[in-house]
Amino acid sequence: MKILVLSDSHGNLTNMELAVERTNPNLIFHLGDCWRDGERLHEQFPDIPLEQVPGNCDCRPGEPAEKLLILREKRILLCHGHTYGVKQSLLNAGYAAEEQALDLFLFGHTHRPLVDMRGRTLFLNPGSIGDYARPFYGVVTIENGRLDGRTVPLD
Repeated sequence: MKILVLSDSHGNLTNMELAVERTNPNLIFHLGDCWRDGERLHEQFPDIPLEQVPGNCDCRPGEPAEKLLILREKRILLCHGHTYGVKQSLLNAGYAAEEQALDLFLFGHTHRPLVDMRGRTLFLNPGSIGDYARPFYGVVTIENGRLDGRTVPLD
């Protein structure tokens, strides 16, 4: 299973479409900032399931700030990151990962790509796909019980 992870698109649908075409994912996660971009992307690629959470710029009070998914026996949390204070540190995110026995903690918000293994949890920030100077996205694979993640520059 290959998952495309996008965040902080801020209206740049073109970059999102390029990332989909380059990765050919089975599933897409959008981690917020801009909710409508996720909807538009799903309209372009309706056969690829999409999961998304709102960001701090997405006035979506009716949507949960995070989602816990279990895919192929892996516990995956999707969030934008602002509710965990990820611009300051990953301390609160780390506590949440430990409390929820997460295999993967996905977040955005900082616009900086990150892949970091902490204990049993892989932390991945795909960076900002909407950045016009240095756009990034994430790719997560789950194969044979193994979870892997990386960030990729959109060149």
